[in-house]
Amino acid sequence: MSLRLLLDEDTQAKVLVILLQKAGHSVKTINELNFMGKVDSLVLDCAKQENRVLLTRNCKDFENLHLENPNHPGILAIYSDSNPSNDLSYKGIVKAISNLEAANISLVNQFIALNHWNY
Repeated sequence: MSLRLLLDEDTQAKVLVILLQKAGHSVKTINELNFMGKVDSLVLDCAKQENRVLLTRNCKDFENLHLENPNHPGILAIYSDSNPSNDLSYKGIVKAISNLEAANISLVNQFIALNHWNY
């Protein structure tokens, strides 16, 4: 299974885009869609319109948006730790998404901490 992903502006590193595409995912970035600098609610609206799961490091803001209106294709949140060695690498992000896919969990209307899927 491959995902249709929208990468938030804090997550659109070229290396990550390439790794996700190599893993078979359809990837668009906020930059590609000319949404750089837009407020988070508009970014989530864009993900809805594009029918793409949003991948972001802006966890708190998007979790709040999810709680306000949980109707979206899904949000994958990448949390940062106070110890950077615990943070997900680009390969770790791809692996965590693969593990999540293998669990066959529906992402629709879900806010999921991707860090929990890196094993």
